[in-house]
Amino acid sequence: MIRPVVFKLLVVSILWGCNYVVSAYLLREFSPILLALSRLVVTSLFLLSVGWMSRAVRKPTRREWMWLASVGLTSSLMYQIFYFVGLTHTSAGNAALIIALSPIATTSLAWVFLKEKVTGFKIAGALTALVGVAVIVLNGGKVTGVSRGDFFILLAMLTLAVSVLLIRKATETMKSIDVTIYSTLVGTALLFPAAGVEWAQGQLHASGNPLTWTLLIVVALIAQGLAGLWWNQGISVTGASTSAMFMNIPPFVAILVAYVALGDPIMLTQIAGGALIVIGVALSNKKLADKAIPTGTVAGG
Repeated sequence: MIRPVVFKLLVVSILWGCNYVVSAYLLREFSPILLALSRLVVTSLFLLSVGWMSRAVRKPTRREWMWLASVGLTSSLMYQIFYFVGLTHTSAGNAALIIALSPIATTSLAWVFLKEKVTGFKIAGALTALVGVAVIVLNGGKVTGVSRGDFFILLAMLTLAVSVLLIRKATETMKSIDVTIYSTLVGTALLFPAAGVEWAQGQLHASGNPLTWTLLIVVALIAQGLAGLWWNQGISVTGASTSAMFMNIPPFVAILVAYVALGDPIMLTQIAGGALIVIGVALSNKKLADKAIPTGTVAGG
């Protein structure tokens, strides 16, 4: 069970790396909160169809609703707003480096609040991968000065780290598919008032190009819907700190996608940084296949 889930986490990290470039493009056509809401609406419809076809989704208990609301608040509402607003006010290099700090933040929080064991391999993997991201961004990302966008991206990184822990707690008694569906619906509902504020301020705008909307829908289905299911399943099986290590991969993938899609040159330092990221993730998962699934974890979600 462990190996297929680790493979899914790798695929998710690649999808999110592609999503980074697509998001930057879509922000040229949509206002930040409307973009986040539109994508989550599509994702919610997809997840509802998955839940209906599986016929295995159950009604949460009152205590479980508390965890689901917390996950929806952090991963769907706060992260989406902070990420998209921040991305409109900072450089891609700065954003990539700040988001890449989430594995270290998650590992630290998991050690403090969830009492997850932090092995030497996890620490070494986290530091190696972080060095890889730094090599990529500092040498190839053209990092600029600190801006208010950096502050929003920092908040996005912190809410992402917290959401991983909350998902881990929620999946102790619920299947990961249930957590994904309910928390996404909660976050989508919470985003409607935020979009209303954006409209009231006269800042809401959407693309009139059908091809752009098609791109948005495809990204919402794959990079958010399917990837969200696999991500939460990965957290439930491998743990918070281990799964968070895969968040180091998207910046490297984003550089490759930008090269193919936009013609941006790839530097030798970026290749070296990417190699360090892969080594870091491998170190953090060393001996993972030999470990049993933690007590209370719902497998096969």
